[in-house]
Amino acid sequence: MSVTGDVYQFTGNDLIPVDHAIPGSLSVADSWLVNEGMVRGLDRHFARFARSVTDISRPELLDFFDAVIAATPLEESWFPRIEFRHFQPIGQQLFFRIRPAPIRSPHCTLWSLNEPDPRNQPLVKGPDLSVCQKLRRQANLHGADEAVILDAGGHVADGALSSIVWWERDVLCGPDDSTDWLPSVTRSLVFELAKQAGYETREVREQPQDLAGLEIWSLSALQGIRLVTAWGDMPVSGAKKLNSFRKRLEMLSGPVGDTPLEIS
Repeated sequence: MSVTGDVYQFTGNDLIPVDHAIPGSLSVADSWLVNEGMVRGLDRHFARFARSVTDISRPELLDFFDAVIAATPLEESWFPRIEFRHFQPIGQQLFFRIRPAPIRSPHCTLWSLNEPDPRNQPLVKGPDLSVCQKLRRQANLHGADEAVILDAGGHVADGALSSIVWWERDVLCGPDDSTDWLPSVTRSLVFELAKQAGYETREVREQPQDLAGLEIWSLSALQGIRLVTAWGDMPVSGAKKLNSFRKRLEMLSGPVGDTPLEIS
């Protein structure tokens, strides 16, 4: 299996192997980590995908999700992806890609993109994936692990392939809706965990320099919570709340087969 994985097309209520390159771009996509048959927030990934796919019936989507669960490997680590490709014929627009999980790391470094946001549909996961992958490669060329997208006023909007949040003392903060950030499953889970633990949460509009000296996290379904250890020349804090939240987040994992299949 290559790093791009084995691809299946959902047609006739079955997942059929695809042995050729699929032309065109993604319309919608979603992905998550499966480790030894355990997964976190899979129902939320399904729900986010369903919200963005408006021209597929809910019964067909539920059948697709059911097939995806049944086809998911229960041993080793995987990073599956579901795809909707609008240009394909009706009844042949849904795809499932089974990929080995990439290497994961507990921390990362950031680089700010000082250019206009290049995404076309920042609130939908899928159409801009190739653009965001290019942004991450740009960050790598600048010696960082992840790119941070800023709005026209220089305020933090999103990570290229992650969600950026930070702690202002005992308040967990993230970009507000005045900036374009992809609705993140991991961000929503972490914010809920903070509230359950008695912490205040807040959505704010901040520039990178406003976060100097703070504990900053990069969140994603693949990596979970990563501590930001450097952001250019800006000083950042070490881990103060990280370990307890990692443990709380890990406790949310459950068997793939127990994922509820209910979407509105």
